[in-house]
Amino acid sequence: MKELAPRQMGAVNWLGLWTLYAKEVRRFLNVHLQTVGAPVITSLLFLAVFLLALGRAVETVNGIPFATFLAPGLIMMTMAQNAFANTSSSIMISKVQGNIVDVLMPPLSAGEMVAGFAFGAVTRGIVVGLATAIGMALFVDVSIHNLWAILYFGISASLMLALLGIAGGVWAEKFDHIAVVTNFVVTPLSFLSGTFYSAENLPEAGKILVHFNPFFYMIDGFRYGFTGISDGTIMTGVIVLAVVNAVLWVLCYRMIKSGYKLKA
Repeated sequence: MKELAPRQMGAVNWLGLWTLYAKEVRRFLNVHLQTVGAPVITSLLFLAVFLLALGRAVETVNGIPFATFLAPGLIMMTMAQNAFANTSSSIMISKVQGNIVDVLMPPLSAGEMVAGFAFGAVTRGIVVGLATAIGMALFVDVSIHNLWAILYFGISASLMLALLGIAGGVWAEKFDHIAVVTNFVVTPLSFLSGTFYSAENLPEAGKILVHFNPFFYMIDGFRYGFTGISDGTIMTGVIVLAVVNAVLWVLCYRMIKSGYKLKA
C-alpha cells in the first residue's frame, strides 16, 4: 500500500494559531467578573479616591480638568496590567498543573505560540479598556481627540505587557516569581509613568528619568488621543513602543524556541 505523505500545514498554521488564541480569550471570558468586572471597579475606585483627595487642590492639569487628565491614564494602566496578567497567569498555571505539554505538542511554531498568547492578552486589554472607558464616561467627560493615537498606543501597550507576561511566565518557576515581576517591574513603572500627574511638574532630574520609562510613552500617547495634550513627542512614543515590542517579541520567541524552562 502506498504510504500517504503528511499534509503540509503551510507557512503558518492558521488553525492552530486561531485555536490557541480562542483558548486564551475564552479562558478570561469564562470568569469575566474577575477578569473584566473587577478591574473596572478598581479603576473607578482609583478615580473616586484621587478626585476626592485632590479634586479641590488640583483642579486642572495642563489646562484641562484633573478628572479628564486622570481618566485616560487609569484606563491605560488597567489595560496594561490585565494584558500582563493574562499571559503570565496562563503560562504559569499551565506549568504548575503540568498541562503546558498540551500547548507544546501541537504543530505550532514558537512564533505562532507567541502570537496566540500575546493577541489573546491584547484582546483582554482592549475589552477591559473599553469597559473601563464606558464606566468612567458616566462620571468624567471622556472625549476622543485622535482615534489613531488611542488605537495605536492602546494596542501597542497591551502587546508590550502581554509579551512581558510571556517572558515572565516562561521564566517563573512559581507564582512568587510572577509577583516579583509585578511588584518590582510592572507596578513601579506604571505608577512612575505619569498616570496620576504631569511629567512637566517633575523636577528637572525627574523629567529626564521619566523619559527612560517606556510606560511613560504609552500613557502619554494614549492620553493625547483623548485630550490632545502630551508631555512628550508623540512620534518618539510611537518609535519607542515599536522598538520595545520588537525586542520583547524576539526575546519571547527565543525563550519558547529553545524550550527554556518549558521542556525537560
